[in-house]
Amino acid sequence: MNLKQTVTVLVTLLATFASASSQTAAPLKVGIVGLVHGHVAGFFGGGALTPAGGILNRPDVQLVGIVEPDQALFDSYAQRFHLSPALHFRSLAEMVARVHPQAALVFTAPDQHRAIVEECASLGVSVLMEKPLAITYGDALAMQAAAARSHIHVLVDFETSWYASNSEAYKLVADNKLGPIVKTVIRDGHQGPKEIGVGPEFLAFLTDPKRGGDGALIDFGCYGPDLMTWLMHGEAPQSVTAVTRQVKPEVYPRVDDEADILLTYPHAVTIVEASWSWPFALKQMDVYGRAGYAKAIDSTQIEVRKKDEAEGHLTHGQPLAAPYDDPLHYLEAVLSGQIQEGDSLSSLKTNVIVTEILDAAHQSALTGRAVPLPLR
Repeated sequence: MNLKQTVTVLVTLLATFASASSQTAAPLKVGIVGLVHGHVAGFFGGGALTPAGGILNRPDVQLVGIVEPDQALFDSYAQRFHLSPALHFRSLAEMVARVHPQAALVFTAPDQHRAIVEECASLGVSVLMEKPLAITYGDALAMQAAAARSHIHVLVDFETSWYASNSEAYKLVADNKLGPIVKTVIRDGHQGPKEIGVGPEFLAFLTDPKRGGDGALIDFGCYGPDLMTWLMHGEAPQSVTAVTRQVKPEVYPRVDDEADILLTYPHAVTIVEASWSWPFALKQMDVYGRAGYAKAIDSTQIEVRKKDEAEGHLTHGQPLAAPYDDPLHYLEAVLSGQIQEGDSLSSLKTNVIVTEILDAAHQSALTGRAVPLPLR
């Protein structure tokens, strides 16, 4: 056997071994905490929230328990997704003691996030929660401290983290194809939670200022700060200004359904447009640099135009590779030490800044003034 044949055989053997290892690797054991956040259905059944597939139909993840105090709510999900009653637990402590999840997937109202993270930290269980991290900056700092004390990971999931278009825009900025960022405009929202028919338990906390924050400001205002903090490699803005409105007070009397947030940086600005009043769902990001722009139109399409071009051209972002393509792939890679969170869209560090921005935006909307950062 010559050298070329030997190398070919070795490569084949290594590939076979790697494939076999991936197939025999133990699945990540996860428990779900809460079923009131309607995005949990996407984790069960798959879709935009879990591009690699729903939690019930993939070999890399094993659902070992669900904590939900509302028996009727658990039963409704059990019937819809054919869940075993044995998965149901009354408390987080009981679930951890009996089935030992490696991570908790949290789908509660945001006002419960701090208590859950602090309990998970005491139990040594890492957390992946559905956005946002918190309503108040104080709660975000408390979660950060709890995670640091107990050496657990706390990650935050946003649907837009897994958009090929956003990653393509980020790459264009990183490769200096657009020049330094001077402005971003980020739009997120839909017709309104009642209008699109979210479940009653989801609607209840979205429209409760104590449980879910100030309506569209928290629900959709969190996406823009998350994306911009990522683009800025963890840099926080200098100040935050926000204007909120009740366009449909007869539908949402307790919270605002429109929020516009302005973030100012030393050499750039960001305009965040969050709405429950658009004619259809939108998740878009426009990035303007000194040498061109990139407009992420949806999860895959992106329009790019350089300053010496007469018009923009539409293209598609490159499909994302694991573990950057899916929240559960990402969670497993972080827990295994395969990757570091850094300033990623899901990282606790990034989302503490996101919460600081949202808290400042809420203060600005109340006072009518710009709020400087850092908050004190």
